[in-house]
Amino acid sequence: MSQLVRGLCWGLLVVASQSMLSHGLLGQAMFCQADEPETKSTKSLAELNAYWAEVSRSVGEGDFEGYTATCHTEGVLVSGVKQTSYPLTQALQRWKSGFDATRAKRMKASVQFRFSQRLHDDTTAHETGIFRYTSTGEGDEEVVQYVNFEGLLRKTATGWKIVMEYQKSMASEEDWNALSEPDSASE
Repeated sequence: MSQLVRGLCWGLLVVASQSMLSHGLLGQAMFCQADEPETKSTKSLAELNAYWAEVSRSVGEGDFEGYTATCHTEGVLVSGVKQTSYPLTQALQRWKSGFDATRAKRMKASVQFRFSQRLHDDTTAHETGIFRYTSTGEGDEEVVQYVNFEGLLRKTATGWKIVMEYQKSMASEEDWNALSEPDSASE
């Protein structure tokens, strides 16, 4: 492309941008705001709350099959703490012994979720928050971990499935206490 043509294209872009800016349209054009759906279904939020309740139930009962059913078969686990990512199927195999020990009552485990941001429509969701995971082995003290996380979910024919679980970083109890329970989250 010649310098003259590049210069003309750049000039047209500047003129168009100035015109759109003066009419208050630049932000809409640049971010496609007019084309994005603005649906926040309360039905979807209730389904997502039920999804996280099922994750909590399956961890607490040591129900490996139930927990696996909440994961997409092509799901990915991203660990900011370990600076790695890998298929959720690998993570599930690593976690299976903990589920088995919980089911056999050799350990206790629980997970709870609180959210700082919940973005969703009827078939997709991006959830940001903290999960609180506790575990206690036979004769051991309870270990509590707070983890900043993001979850990317898709609704399938069999329900919501996590496609990407990003365990970003460790959080504190103070961070946890600053967030509200999922049922009281209005977003």
